[in-house]
Amino acid sequence: MRNPFLIEEPTVISFSGGRTSAYMLWRVLEANGGLPKDAIVCFSNTGKEEEATLEFVEECSKQWSVPITWLEWDAEKPRFKVVDFLTASRKGEPFSALNRQRKYLPNSMARYCTVELKVFTAQRYLESIGWTEWNNMIGIRVDEPRRVAKIRANPFDKTGVEKVMPLVDAGVGKRDVGAFWSAQSFDLRLPSINGVTFHGNCDLCYLKGGRQLLSLIKENPAKAVWWIEEENWAKTITKNSNSNGIKFRPQEASYAEMLKYSSSQQDMFGHDEEAMACFCGD
Repeated sequence: MRNPFLIEEPTVISFSGGRTSAYMLWRVLEANGGLPKDAIVCFSNTGKEEEATLEFVEECSKQWSVPITWLEWDAEKPRFKVVDFLTASRKGEPFSALNRQRKYLPNSMARYCTVELKVFTAQRYLESIGWTEWNNMIGIRVDEPRRVAKIRANPFDKTGVEKVMPLVDAGVGKRDVGAFWSAQSFDLRLPSINGVTFHGNCDLCYLKGGRQLLSLIKENPAKAVWWIEEENWAKTITKNSNSNGIKFRPQEASYAEMLKYSSSQQDMFGHDEEAMACFCGD
């Protein structure tokens, strides 16, 4: 059986900054004796990542001696810029700029943030260096069946760009990832609960479950400020009479309401509300 981590054609390794995609990167380095010449590791920063995530990306690069290209969406053409650990945005600047270009906020039915800030940003960078066809290696595990099925049904980002899931092909689940990191000399400094990093990806991503968001806001109320400011901005520029476009969660509580309730003992969400997969990675 072919080792799914072997790279034999141009491949971008999409590093989300989480434990799963970092483990995938390590398996690639192990299988290939380092980073192959036809491979590039890309980390697309939204500006709303946890500081611990940024530190983890930098630590992986240093510990494993692997170059990681840091990218951010940019309002000016070519719609991306190369940054690094020190210059990476930390106050949501790329995300805010994209919202203002679109003139409305993303939501679960219009997730333009992931597509633009991560997928298209990496594509534009690769095209700028002359790539035309490549594999997009993404860190999805075998125990994420809904995400796997969605990608199996539509494996192409665009013509000539195919998504591959080596962790799925290798039968890797969250227990394997957890066991790996428990044996390492460094780790992502965000808590893992049953193999899930609830603090991961954008700090208060609107696709997280309501109870999860409320818990994160209670833990650090300052995180809600950017999200509230974005929703307040959207209210001033949209003519929509409904909540679509002016709230990240149109049918749910606003971030201002969640911040208000975070200091109370009231339960504003049902116990069965689940987080949604954003495909930003674990």
